[in-house]
Amino acid sequence: MFETCHLRNRVIFSIAALSVAITGGMSYAQNNSQLNIVALAPTLNFYGLPGVIDIPSAEVMPNGQGTITVSSFGGQTRTSASFQFSPRISATFRYIGIEDINIGRWETYRDRSFDFRYQILKEGRIRPAVTVGLQDFAGTGIYAGEYIVATKTIERPFNLPGSVKVTGGFGWGRLGSSGSIGSPFGSDRATFAGGDTGGELSYDSWFRGPMALFTGVEWQVNDRWGLKAEFSSDSYGLETSNGVFERKSRLNFGAEYQATERIRLGAYWMYGSEIGVTAQLQFNPGSPLSPFALPGPRPIIVRPDPNVYPDAYRTDWTTNKEAPAVIYGALEPELSADGIRIETMAVDAIRAELRVSTSTYSNQAILVGRTARAMARIMPPSIETFDIVLVNNGLVTSKVTLRRSDLETVEFNPRASSALLALAVISDAPAKAPDTAVETEGIYPKYVWSLGPFLRTAYFDPDKPVRADVGIAFAGTYRFGPGWVVSGEIRHRLAGNIADSNRLSNSVLPRVRTNALLYAKAAETTLENLYVSKQWKPGDNTYARVSAGYFEQMFGGLSSEFLWKPAASRLGIGLEANYVAQRDFNQQFGFQDYRIATGHASAYFNFGRGYHGQIDIGRYLAGDVGATFTVEREFGNGWKIGGFFTRTNVSAREFGEGSFDKGIFVTIPRSWFTARPTKQSTSETIRPIQRDGGARLNVSGRLYQQVRDGHLNDLVADWGRVWE
Repeated sequence: MFETCHLRNRVIFSIAALSVAITGGMSYAQNNSQLNIVALAPTLNFYGLPGVIDIPSAEVMPNGQGTITVSSFGGQTRTSASFQFSPRISATFRYIGIEDINIGRWETYRDRSFDFRYQILKEGRIRPAVTVGLQDFAGTGIYAGEYIVATKTIERPFNLPGSVKVTGGFGWGRLGSSGSIGSPFGSDRATFAGGDTGGELSYDSWFRGPMALFTGVEWQVNDRWGLKAEFSSDSYGLETSNGVFERKSRLNFGAEYQATERIRLGAYWMYGSEIGVTAQLQFNPGSPLSPFALPGPRPIIVRPDPNVYPDAYRTDWTTNKEAPAVIYGALEPELSADGIRIETMAVDAIRAELRVSTSTYSNQAILVGRTARAMARIMPPSIETFDIVLVNNGLVTSKVTLRRSDLETVEFNPRASSALLALAVISDAPAKAPDTAVETEGIYPKYVWSLGPFLRTAYFDPDKPVRADVGIAFAGTYRFGPGWVVSGEIRHRLAGNIADSNRLSNSVLPRVRTNALLYAKAAETTLENLYVSKQWKPGDNTYARVSAGYFEQMFGGLSSEFLWKPAASRLGIGLEANYVAQRDFNQQFGFQDYRIATGHASAYFNFGRGYHGQIDIGRYLAGDVGATFTVEREFGNGWKIGGFFTRTNVSAREFGEGSFDKGIFVTIPRSWFTARPTKQSTSETIRPIQRDGGARLNVSGRLYQQVRDGHLNDLVADWGRVWE
């Protein structure tokens, strides 16, 4: 006992002495103006967060950074996905496995949890960074804990190579379970109980119970190697009492190696008894795996001086009935080569309107810029005003009005993008083109089909955490007029193990989602969806959609939607009404007896800089009533990352495991991987558990996502690429 206490005191003294020494060295360097803060991306701890080894630090990742971390020691494996949602806010989803802990009926206990962090203070020349965090705040609470932590970075202390980071903080819950120094905010705290359904926020326990000190040091020797040491405040009482591993010390030591720009590996000696390892993958949506550069745009042709060449600006060309066709004939090949399709073109003596769409550029500012350049090169000199009307899937989204003289003036301005934005007008556009417009032939009917592999995944089955089916999918889309679409997909499963699960539904609610296993078992060849849809623009700032058919794996019927969304407004309001029936398990053409009227009133808000919020209030597929709250961040290249949660009049007990519906989603543009511009993307939604409460119909073609990219705030966010 004496030796343990002596060792603990010696460690605390050593770390404190090191901190004082570093602080002293820092002060000396500052007095001599020799200190520079190192701007390295932080390394991650065993929880997939900025930290030392098992304790957190106060650092934040670069804005928009994402990470995937796999760590293991002492019979425990943690897989964490983190995202720096804003410069100060980050969130983490984690999936764990603990072997031989004797909880539940499985040899390996598996659990899901969420973390949230907020950086209160950014690091300054003297001031440390300070962060507050909630760990496992919406799970069963097996890793629940809260902390306040500070970190200071010093470059080349005492002329040592690299940089040193010193971290210290106070923890509660897990992080307050060893070396408690009291309970300053109250001693009442809920503790983990095996078998709990989890999911509820235990806010009445936050920062309560015993508080303990933790501290650590990281030495980044060079751009490849780093060394770490820490003094942990986690007793691992649950694991040690169940014989998962033996904890002999509060000390952890480790070394890490930056294998590539994105991958970091680490090995550690944990708690005096175990070897630990981690693999960290860091990525940023703004840094694609395969960067690509667009072909250089054609230069604008500046018109001659009207005072010197007045005849160039004559308008008698308008009397020639063939003139619009001639202009169109010169313009169409140039835009087509850029991946831009002219829907219609209307010209008069001083103004031209072009309605354009693209399947190439997810960034609408590029579409505007390249269209404007082509118009400035080809249009007769008398045409001064360009109206560029953006069209997406037959829907007119907005009108960008530019003066040709402004384009000619600011093209080579050092701040050309912001200068042009200040002169542009972004507004609502009428649904119909002018009667004099030239229409592009052959746009309709249009048929697109594909034949290729499909992958269906299922997560978090305790018997097998990841299940998947693979097979062949045939999909086709037929557009026979503006806004009309007939679409369907047939799948044939070739291999997989989703149907091998034995976790049948125990739901007390109508089984609108929890019978997924029965759908997986029923047939090898299925009709994934088959529907017809019509969408149109009733007014300048309103949109509508009506769909009928088999919308998804489990439901089909009728769906209608109305959206009010002015092009210059941050706010959008939508209404959706559906009447659907549950499909037969074999996913062919039949329906079961269950039918439901469901729908929502929705509010959408664009906060700017790529941040979006959404609230949906209404009735869900199981007949429950409530609201879904969604927050999303979108990047200019098409990446989208966000999260959601739903609360309805279904109680946590009725809902079952997880207590309420929640999850995260990500959309990744294929161009991020392929180095080729395209609007195609891949999306995935991950729920800790899929239950029947809060279940919403999946229907293709919802309006807001289609129109927002072409509206003012998204265009402004992307405008920096208008000259590309």
